[in-house]
Amino acid sequence: MDPSAMTLAKLQRGQKYVIQGVDATDPDVQRLMVLGLVEGAEVELASSAIGGDPMEFRMFGNAISLRREQARHFAVSPAGKGE
Repeated sequence: MDPSAMTLAKLQRGQKYVIQGVDATDPDVQRLMVLGLVEGAEVELASSAIGGDPMEFRMFGNAISLRREQARHFAVSPAGKGE
């Protein structure tokens, strides 16, 4: 994955994004993919803890929390662009 790509770790709160790519080389990332973090899924940053870690995302009507390090494995683009 391109190191300059926008990832879940860089999202702006209140905007929707679409996952464009996943670096699935990490077994923890593969587990997250089973939960629905896959290409084409629409996600939104709901909140983050003080200091920004962990981050809470909303998708498919549910919430999931990720550490910033995990979030870096998911490339995104703003919803409505690049889909």
